[in-house]
Amino acid sequence: MNDEKHMAGDYEIIQAVHIGDREIVIGQNEADENGLPYMVGYYESNAILGRYYDVIGSDDFLEIMELYGQRIMEQSQKTRAELSTPKIQGIDNAPITAEGCTPISYDDDLNGKVIVIKPEVLRPEYRRATSQVKLCTGGFGASPHSRGTAVYCTEVYSGRQARFERQDILGVLEPENQPKWVQHFLLVLRQTEKQKQAVDKGAR
Repeated sequence: MNDEKHMAGDYEIIQAVHIGDREIVIGQNEADENGLPYMVGYYESNAILGRYYDVIGSDDFLEIMELYGQRIMEQSQKTRAELSTPKIQGIDNAPITAEGCTPISYDDDLNGKVIVIKPEVLRPEYRRATSQVKLCTGGFGASPHSRGTAVYCTEVYSGRQARFERQDILGVLEPENQPKWVQHFLLVLRQTEKQKQAVDKGAR
């Protein structure tokens, strides 16, 4: 963590570890009016909002540490199970390198392109192909010659939305270089988006 204080209400976050889709945190507030100076909880966020939840307070620091360790183990096991699914599906999930995609330049328009995120930008557990391949959906950084750098995208494999910087992009995965699993999930993603647009249009 950096020098900036992170707060969960009146608790200062003093320790945290991010695994998978959420963070496990420990907070401290010696002045807590309920006599519970320590807390453990989860934190999750998207590109816009974040929240703490399943928070437990205690006056026993060692109890909080035990709960912290338990939650880390549970979250690790949950994430391992989720990340094993591509292997079960027969997907080669080795990280995509620069040789596997087309480099981008300042002149390239990335809107609607299948892009590959640099593995080192991702947290260690996500440095794999299914987490690297995204469909670019917008952002100033997606346009050529833009001063903005934000690139919004949707993960092809899971459908999760994310935000990256243009410099985080390793390259473009051209149609002729896309593995069959990318083509399949890209088709599913686009069909889902069409259905959503049809529903939205019918609700007007």
